Amino acid sequence: MEEKLGFLGNGSSIVTYPSIPIDCPVLHHPSIPIAIFERFEYSVLHEVEAYCYYIDINLGLIDKASFSFLNFSSDASIEVHSQEQEVVIALGSNVGDRLSNFKEALSQMRKSGIEITRHACLYETEPVYVTDQPLFLNSAIRGVTKLGPHELLSVLKKIEKEMGRIKGIRYGPRPIDLDILFYGKYRISSEILTVPHERIFERPFVMAPLVDLLGSDIDSDTVLCWHSFSKKGLFESWEELGGESLIGKDGLRRVLPVNDRLWDWSKRTSMMGILNLTPDSFSDGGKFDSVGSAISRVRTMILEGADIIDLGAQSTRPMATKISAKEELDRLIPVLEKILELPEIEGKLLSIDTFYSEVALEAIKKGAHIINDVSGGKLDSDMFQVVANLDVPYVAMHMRGDPSTMQNSENLKYDDVCKEVSEELYDRVRSAELCGVPAWRMILDPGIGFSKKTKDNLEILMGLKRMRSEVARKSLGMSHAPLLIGPSRKRFLGEICGRPCAVERDPGTVAAVTCAVLGGANVIRVHNVGDNADAVKLCDSLYADHGDPKSMKNEEIFFSESTEMESGNCVWKLADVKENRDLSSKGRPLIRKQKEWRFELQYQMQEQMTMYLGNQ
Repeated sequence: MEEKLGFLGNGSSIVTYPSIPIDCPVLHHPSIPIAIFERFEYSVLHEVEAYCYYIDINLGLIDKASFSFLNFSSDASIEVHSQEQEVVIALGSNVGDRLSNFKEALSQMRKSGIEITRHACLYETEPVYVTDQPLFLNSAIRGVTKLGPHELLSVLKKIEKEMGRIKGIRYGPRPIDLDILFYGKYRISSEILTVPHERIFERPFVMAPLVDLLGSDIDSDTVLCWHSFSKKGLFESWEELGGESLIGKDGLRRVLPVNDRLWDWSKRTSMMGILNLTPDSFSDGGKFDSVGSAISRVRTMILEGADIIDLGAQSTRPMATKISAKEELDRLIPVLEKILELPEIEGKLLSIDTFYSEVALEAIKKGAHIINDVSGGKLDSDMFQVVANLDVPYVAMHMRGDPSTMQNSENLKYDDVCKEVSEELYDRVRSAELCGVPAWRMILDPGIGFSKKTKDNLEILMGLKRMRSEVARKSLGMSHAPLLIGPSRKRFLGEICGRPCAVERDPGTVAAVTCAVLGGANVIRVHNVGDNADAVKLCDSLYADHGDPKSMKNEEIFFSESTEMESGNCVWKLADVKENRDLSSKGRPLIRKQKEWRFELQYQMQEQMTMYLGNQ
């Protein structure tokens, strides 16, 4: 048998091979899953219709096909018309302003017919093959396009050329490198293009961002097909390279860009000091509403160990009166300008606690570095787009309703608070991502004290690892984002400790902070920086001595005892799952460590198909 494959200029494909009669067993075998044998709807001569399930079965006959709608004819020539396909594109840069290069490349991709739907984390990596060159930034995106594979390749090469890439040393320096890792569900092989990319599985700097683009729950046949391109699945292939144990060493750092530097938040927990410029905040309202008192407080927090100063000019306590963006700016900007003049502020970060996009825009223009939005974009529809244009880190916090309604009975109803908060928070960051805020600029905050009862807050403090795993079901990349926790002086501490006065809750805050850091928090937001900084240093020292439990090593995923994934008519079950610890006696799911996906039936039809074709 002979196969010929070519791609026309319009992205169509011509595939020629002997037609497969409709009585071929591969078309009808009831056990063939869609996920392994790709489904195509086709019309056979005389209008006989059937379904063909097929993907690479290592026969070497049709493993290069890239088609979706087949029209069989008597001479077995098939013309395939391009449809929208999901793609994965890797990005790399080590010349010039690497972040600006990424931004420009993503912009050009959007203009060229590639809709970007997901971003991986950002990695700074040591060069390989040719080692005498600057460090790289690496990431990847998922997107959809109607471009054919060779059209897509041409578009990416054009972007590279326009951004200054020239032919030089192979694996040498380049302002931008764009590679097609996956194109739809298909394998492609031609003189100029191989998909999947031929060296994916040997490169940690490719595999790390690639895995970020996936969820531990496989969300489509296309993604399951990507797993099948590696005989052991993408997760196991990543683990064989070293997986999460590689992050932070061996030249592979996961970083967040902020204030012209790359922040590796895994090294130690960062302290965020609270500066309330409001007359009515629940803890220290009115204490720092003059410029002089605010500046004095900032100096004190920096001396006590603050890495970030979080400025808020609008109270978000329960039932707080909402003020306008103009009034908020009037309170905020004079203090912000004075803080920026302080010599002590060098090397520190300034965060703006606001849910107004107008306030966010003006504060960043003045010199602030981070936007901390308690509403997760719910209270201002322009927030996501403004943040995307500003290219700054964005803290998305979970809250139901607004400060005036967040503690009403409806907003306090949870069946499983960790699961529901994780899902609702992910929905917010997913919306931000679709507006152009990349995952590598996101910080997650589950919103301690916001639309939560005392019991809910305790569940969250004890369930931070589980919450990361819940997010990981949808996006492993987003699950790795820095986690910010702010329990400082909150009401639930007063209820538990019998401290009605907020300023008396610092000892309880220290205990809550300790719990959060040991649970994997990366940023702690507090009023009393000094006492909590000591607690954080102790927790970080424990990590240094006994390994870092913050990262999700071996991809800890939370499943019930009978977890299943459905794909089309096929049900997949997780195999080789090892129990980590059992909390089922408390009514919580088992926590399990995923070792690999077992792609049962993957090659079940190979022998039967070989025998069938051999008899023709």
